[in-house]
Amino acid sequence: MSPLNLAAHLGQDEFLAQVLHRHHRHVPAALPYPGKLITWDDVNTVLATHRLEPPRFRLSADGEMLPAHRYTAPVTTRRHTVWQRLHPTELHARLAEGASLVIDAIDELHLPIGRAAMELEHWLRTGVQTNLYASFTAREGFGVHWDDHDVVVIQIDGAKRWKLYGPTRTAPMYKDTTGPEPPPEEPVVELVLRPGDLLYLPRGWWHSVAASEGEHSLHLTFGIQTTTGAQLLAWLADDLRRHDVLREDLPVHATAAQQAAYLERLRKEVTTALEDPGLIARYTAMRDGTDLTRLRPSLPHITGVPADPEVRVRLTTTRARLDRAIDGDGVVFRACDNEWEMAEEARPLLQCLMSATPSAMPLSELAAAARTSVADVAAVVSELMDGQVVTVEGGER
Repeated sequence: MSPLNLAAHLGQDEFLAQVLHRHHRHVPAALPYPGKLITWDDVNTVLATHRLEPPRFRLSADGEMLPAHRYTAPVTTRRHTVWQRLHPTELHARLAEGASLVIDAIDELHLPIGRAAMELEHWLRTGVQTNLYASFTAREGFGVHWDDHDVVVIQIDGAKRWKLYGPTRTAPMYKDTTGPEPPPEEPVVELVLRPGDLLYLPRGWWHSVAASEGEHSLHLTFGIQTTTGAQLLAWLADDLRRHDVLREDLPVHATAAQQAAYLERLRKEVTTALEDPGLIARYTAMRDGTDLTRLRPSLPHITGVPADPEVRVRLTTTRARLDRAIDGDGVVFRACDNEWEMAEEARPLLQCLMSATPSAMPLSELAAAARTSVADVAAVVSELMDGQVVTVEGGER
């Protein structure tokens, strides 16, 4: 996994048991070299080499997104398409006036950040999206607000003052029945994040952020995908369609007694399902096995992985599942919404692939771990590549 080891810095099992979804946690100077994730030069390169449209790339001030024409200019191509060319002078001016710069999903644009996001996905067993924020003045880009997902913040450069006001509604959601009550007038905690600091913040916590320490600021926010009871019940409703009572039409025109009898049949099926102690584990396994977050092609190897010992491959997901087959004969490998049944001899190879991600491994090492030939390994990973689970790294050979 990534050398950042974010799980260890945040507290491993103690964090999961006592902090996650409950309290904030500030870890000063956790990362001695945060610039290994991204530098200002990397940010300039991303902005210069990608045609990023709002809201993927945007400027924000006082909680409002600035119109793109204030820092870009339209360019019409020969094919009559229009894209927005970044105007560096205008960008600098807007940032000097107090706007904050945001790049959403920068984990998809910059490999070191993508690997850090995959590390968190592996540990927390859920999806992660990383956004980049750059500020240059004490003006707040977003005001006092709350997020509908937990976040892990890494301060990369400069300093940022965070005011935390706490939650006013338990676990608010993007699609909710009501919004949280307004935050208190005064924060419960004030923190200044400096390079290498970590901050964990549960969803629903009101907060404001400003580069108020007299220096510019660059930080990353790793947004953690929620997994709620509402999502579990939505999945369960689909899962229970195997029972007649869930497929039947509602007895809208029946008598009250007939409607009550139907509801009792429905209640019985739902209650029985909820009494299964393995229900959450089964739902989690489904989510892990269907995750399609980080698919990646393997050009030029469009027909399979060559039996070259130096070719390097890795899984495209950190949430693959490896289980014993129901009949006990062999293994079942689930990832990227696909499933394979393989002989028991494939277990060492699959375990090696799972343990190495997000790093790539040469076929020679995989063959040694599985005690088989490079040709056999190439055949297995080629099948997995067809299922979008494996990608080749390292360029053409």
